[in-house]
Amino acid sequence: MQKNDFFTSPLSHVRHLCYNHVVMRKRILPIIITSLALMSGCSLVTVEDISGEASASESVVSVSESVEVPEASAREESVQEEPMQDVSASEPSSGPDVSANSEPETAPEPELPDTLTFVDVYGESYTVDFQKDWALHPYDTSCFVREGDAMYYKGDAAYTSRYGIDVSHHQKGSINWQKVADSGVEFVIVRVGYRGYGLNSGWIKEDEYAASNIKKAQAVGLDTGAYFFSQAITEEEALEEAEFVLDFFKRNNITPEDMKLPVVFDPESIRKDDARTDGIPGEQFTKNTRVFCDAIREAGFQPMIYSNMLWEAYMLDLKELSDIPVWYADYEAVPQTPYDFMMWQYSESIHVPGIPGNMDGNILLIPAE
Repeated sequence: MQKNDFFTSPLSHVRHLCYNHVVMRKRILPIIITSLALMSGCSLVTVEDISGEASASESVVSVSESVEVPEASAREESVQEEPMQDVSASEPSSGPDVSANSEPETAPEPELPDTLTFVDVYGESYTVDFQKDWALHPYDTSCFVREGDAMYYKGDAAYTSRYGIDVSHHQKGSINWQKVADSGVEFVIVRVGYRGYGLNSGWIKEDEYAASNIKKAQAVGLDTGAYFFSQAITEEEALEEAEFVLDFFKRNNITPEDMKLPVVFDPESIRKDDARTDGIPGEQFTKNTRVFCDAIREAGFQPMIYSNMLWEAYMLDLKELSDIPVWYADYEAVPQTPYDFMMWQYSESIHVPGIPGNMDGNILLIPAE
């Protein structure tokens, strides 16, 4: 309502006359009640002749008996003639926001455990601290379905999966890539090189079948990625390994567009022999990983980390490396890690048509579009 509407509307005029009448007759209380009835939107209010002396209580009864409940049509006409002021715009609400745009309350996140227990590839059990500030994987582990030698992810509309393998010089180049593709394999991760782990070594060597494996796999329609087996003990050595990989790509005319899958930094422990990496702290391995992956990314390729539960428990700080996806190795029925990963190496002993001997089986998780 505008400031001057009180003096211009017919209803306001009635109020004004009633007020003068009250002043003249000095019977204030009944008229105040009558005015309130008029202001509430009632269609008819009758005021008794109050020339005689009447008590306040008698006036109240008289007014209440004379108020007629307005019909719906009368109420609508009253609203049209004198629209109510929008108090929502001028008066702040102290209650909760229940507008249509307000988001529903979400259920609280489940409480995470303090410790995590897992077994390694030899069946040895470990209990370690649960890293509650690390990103957790979003997968429903019951959706991992083994079909023969292949692993798929089914029943979760949020993700699709692809079945793949990884190869190195251990297959000695005796791979029938067409049979591999025809068997249902969709991708391959190829080792391009490695660093010697011996105490007196440390040299870098190219995998002799790397270039051939990449080219032949791509020729039959398989997507390819690459990995380097690292034994770097310093950031300088990790950068040297990354530069070796990039030089390999350059010499073989392999571009980032050719490599549909990531280039993986693969630091591994040597459990059955002495190694130059023995005694290197986890903080150093995390720094090495950062240097290698940053160099790969700067060259236009996608970086990735190869890991397992032991490395996640004792060697790598995945919070510091949260921008780099993980290729997680675990040969249990379902992944034991609660932490995020993009690819799972679920077996080291599958059989693939076209390749003699045992192979590593992998599943790549892809968000659904």
